[in-house]
Amino acid sequence: MAEVITPEILQEFKDRMHLDDDENGNLLRMLKASHADLVRVCGEYDILTDEVFKELVFERSRYAYNDALEYFYTNFLTQINNLNLAKALEGEAYE
Repeated sequence: MAEVITPEILQEFKDRMHLDDDENGNLLRMLKASHADLVRVCGEYDILTDEVFKELVFERSRYAYNDALEYFYTNFLTQINNLNLAKALEGEAYE
């Protein structure tokens, strides 16, 4: 399986957060953990093509970076539910 968090995704997140290269390892771990957690909750989405999913991965990573992860799901519940609903409706289209 191809690496989901590409160097380009990492750089985009660093640029957004105004972070330096000395945190790459930590940021990569946060992005991977955020991606895995959101796939578990929302279903499989392509971070390279689905902007809403990528935004959620970035936001969850930002909350983790700022030690505020406990607030992420409350603050982004609508977006998470929308992705869940979209995935459920996508599944119905194939039945």
